[in-house]
Amino acid sequence: MIKSLTPIALATLLATTAPLAAQEANDAAGGAAESSADQMLDLGQPVDDGTPKIGDRYLKEEYGDWDLACIKTETDADPCSLLQILTDPNGNPMAEVSLFRIEQQGGQAVAGATVIVPLETLLPTALTISVDGAPGKRYNYSFCNQLGCVAQIGFTQGDIDAFKKGTEAIVSLRPAPAPDQLIEMKLSLSGFTAGYDVVDVVSQ
Repeated sequence: MIKSLTPIALATLLATTAPLAAQEANDAAGGAAESSADQMLDLGQPVDDGTPKIGDRYLKEEYGDWDLACIKTETDADPCSLLQILTDPNGNPMAEVSLFRIEQQGGQAVAGATVIVPLETLLPTALTISVDGAPGKRYNYSFCNQLGCVAQIGFTQGDIDAFKKGTEAIVSLRPAPAPDQLIEMKLSLSGFTAGYDVVDVVSQ
């Protein structure tokens, strides 16, 4: 609980700050010209040189239609993932796929991805991904936040092999306001193999 200042404590504080206030009054006359000059003159602003700051996501390399996107950290080992922004038929950004490899420890998943789709997505129908017209797989959503609804999914070696051999995947969802409509977004697989071979391996 935050305690408020008692009258005695406040009086003590005022007594200790009184000499400081007097000194500031004496300095005011000498500093008046300087402050007025500062108000009239433009002192300039540091120019942003585009260098990523801690926590910024930046593009490191491009592999076809995939970006190797990294997060700037305090160390030289910035974590990176394969990133692709999916658009609607009008070219507007609609979803984001961020993919990484997984260190093998006996599990089936050799890679994982975070897929972010718009809010008001119909969650029970799940997210569907299919490659070159083959039967797709459905993935449940994990949670929603202010950025959108997130599916945290795993890929088997068979899934990754299909991505490497394929040309295009289709990511499908249904909007909650219009559940009878199916939204299909193209996920290009151009450059996937080269990008996958260099993306970070994440320990489980």
